[in-house]
Amino acid sequence: MTKSTVPNIQTVKEFLLKLQDDICHTLEMTDGKGQFKEDNWIREEGGGGRTRVLTKGQVIEQGGVNFSHVYGTQLPPSATAARPELVGRSFQAMGVSLVIHPHNPYVPTSHANVRFFVAEKDGEEPVWWFGGGFDLTPFYPFLEDVQHWHTVARDLCQPFGEDVYPKYKKWCDDYFYLKHRGETRGVGGLFFDDLSDTGFDRSFEFMRAVGNGFLDAYVPIVERRKEIPFGDRERDFQLYRRGRYVEFNLVFDRGTLFGLQTGGRTESILMSMPPLARWEYNYQARSNTPEARLTEEYLKPRDWLDLKPDGISFK
Repeated sequence: MTKSTVPNIQTVKEFLLKLQDDICHTLEMTDGKGQFKEDNWIREEGGGGRTRVLTKGQVIEQGGVNFSHVYGTQLPPSATAARPELVGRSFQAMGVSLVIHPHNPYVPTSHANVRFFVAEKDGEEPVWWFGGGFDLTPFYPFLEDVQHWHTVARDLCQPFGEDVYPKYKKWCDDYFYLKHRGETRGVGGLFFDDLSDTGFDRSFEFMRAVGNGFLDAYVPIVERRKEIPFGDRERDFQLYRRGRYVEFNLVFDRGTLFGLQTGGRTESILMSMPPLARWEYNYQARSNTPEARLTEEYLKPRDWLDLKPDGISFK
């Protein structure tokens, strides 16, 4: 395959817009009650997007599926400090980003994102790359769900090379890690960035595979768990663990920081926050409880596909 050096920006945008449509439609069908409300916005410095949010659904307490396409004449110093080749270039950044916060604590929170960035300057080759991934944050995890999630991730990576899934799984484990807590945000998935060395066509193909794979990974888990009864204990623990989600997004998440630093729309950037969360001083789960099992057995990097299905039996 001949590597394309000039990115087809319009084709990427068309895919992302359709991806947003497809994900919203499927999640509405899965929820059975809620509908996404669309909010179109314009960025004063250039570009805009369409934010779609579903609240108070039957399954989804709050979820957002955003498309954005922003551009400008120069990047902020924080973005060019590690990439000096971007200084003096105009830029475009586009992507679809979503976060789903279900009401039932037995249904995991999930996040996915696929994005494209290009920086251009007259007389020089464009600098571009793809990024994205998806990750799962359960509160009361089931091993079969985690293995399903990672099976989808592995299978979509398979056509691109044997090393792709292990590499991007590890990147996800490393990225979604709360250093101040010493734990992963959830059970991981895939994370990739700066993807361009395989050429535009092949890199775009991988980004599409990740974007399209999200529903295959997530919807079956939602369908299996959305009817499980729960009470105040599970709800309180869910809200406590949501606090960790907030901590990560505000302290570590590069997408949140990039959006705020480039003058992005604050409401759309922070739609990833849960509608309710709580913090409790020095909380310690009682031993031999499902709450303790989450942190002891799940919130650390694991080779999930090598585990035995008759419970957690780590090699």
